[in-house]
Amino acid sequence: MRTFFVYIMSSHNRTLYAGVTNDLERRVAEHKAAVSGFCARYNVRRLVWYESFTNVNEAIAAEKRIKGWTRAKKVALIEEMNPNWNDLAEPENAKPVTMRYSEGSPALQSQRSFGVPQDDKSQT
Repeated sequence: MRTFFVYIMSSHNRTLYAGVTNDLERRVAEHKAAVSGFCARYNVRRLVWYESFTNVNEAIAAEKRIKGWTRAKKVALIEEMNPNWNDLAEPENAKPVTMRYSEGSPALQSQRSFGVPQDDKSQT
C-alpha cells in the first residue's frame, strides 16, 4: 500500500509552505537543500506538520483545502500537533505517523480531520 503525505514547512519567522508528496523524507530534504524557489527565498526549512493518507486523491484534496485556509487556521492546525513548532524531521522531534484510510474505512470515520473544520476558508 502506498502512502501519501500532506505537510507544512516553516521558516524561523513562520513563513508557511504546504505540499503533498509520496516520500516525505525525500521531499523535506529537497526543501532543506533548496537553492532556488520559494523555500530558498524565504528560508523555509522546518517540517512543522504532516498527515499521511493511503489515497492520493484524498491527500491532494487535503492539500488544496489547507492552502485555501486562513493563516490563523493553518497555525491552529500546526499548534495542535506541534505547539513549539519543532522541526519534526529531526529525530528528537519525530511524531508517529497516523494513517488516514479511504473514505469507507471505519478508521477514517473515527478520526478527526486535521483537528479543525474541513469546510470553507471563512471559518477561523
